[in-house]
Amino acid sequence: MSIKQSELILNPDGSIYHLNLKPENIATNIIFVGDQDRVDKISKYFDSIEFTTQKREFKTTTGTLKNKRFSVISTGIGPDNIDIVLNELDALVNIDLETRKPKEKLTKLNIVRIGTSGSLQKDIPIDSIVLSSHALDLNGLLHSYQVDKISHPEIENAFIKHTNWSSKKSHPLVISNSKELAVKLASEKIHQGITATAGGFYGPQGRVLRLALQDDDLNHKIDSFHFNGNRITNLEMETSAIYGLSKLLGHNAISMNAIIANRADGSFSENPGKIVSDLIKYTLEKLVE
Repeated sequence: MSIKQSELILNPDGSIYHLNLKPENIATNIIFVGDQDRVDKISKYFDSIEFTTQKREFKTTTGTLKNKRFSVISTGIGPDNIDIVLNELDALVNIDLETRKPKEKLTKLNIVRIGTSGSLQKDIPIDSIVLSSHALDLNGLLHSYQVDKISHPEIENAFIKHTNWSSKKSHPLVISNSKELAVKLASEKIHQGITATAGGFYGPQGRVLRLALQDDDLNHKIDSFHFNGNRITNLEMETSAIYGLSKLLGHNAISMNAIIANRADGSFSENPGKIVSDLIKYTLEKLVE
């Protein structure tokens, strides 16, 4: 059965609705960034650029580096935008846009997030890098999908008990990264750990300006959680959606985080642009090895 026009929306030129892309415009190796200005900071290293476009906050540039084709896409902020980007990218490669039917032979994408994050641990300082071994979903987006087969309930239940998690909030989910990409991108230079993904920047990440929090001790509960040698290293707003949707759709995903703040000691990087630049160069070098 064909997917209805109201569910799979195409622009008049045949491109997918939000991303403004056609299947031929994207590579199977994709780099996600939040900030649209960061797209150019990555694509400047390409040997050649074949395509670029932008609609709203979604900017895409596709090119080649050392004979390997990459697309860099800005997602904007938050798990809701990841829901748009990942579903539309999957549609571009795994749905025939003319017949509006899923293809019999599916394409697997390799998705690497290059983003910024705040450390929750004193021993993971600003201007360092964290590779997300797992993602801890605190925002609830993934509960719209059938996530039971991809989550880790033993870690989730231990986290709920440790934090005395409010039953009024969505059930936390834990999703692991792509082992294939983790092997390629890991090194002794960088930290690894569980990345928590919140649905907002202020209250959901424990920041207080004028509004009181539901649990003002939650960040301490999060950073003191341990499970079989795993701890929660950092906090941001995209990784769990990337890991969860990628696993459900059959894609590889990894999240690389430039630490620009340390919530444990209250510090913030004096030169966040440098660690982001260092992370970009590190990641690209590893991807083309």
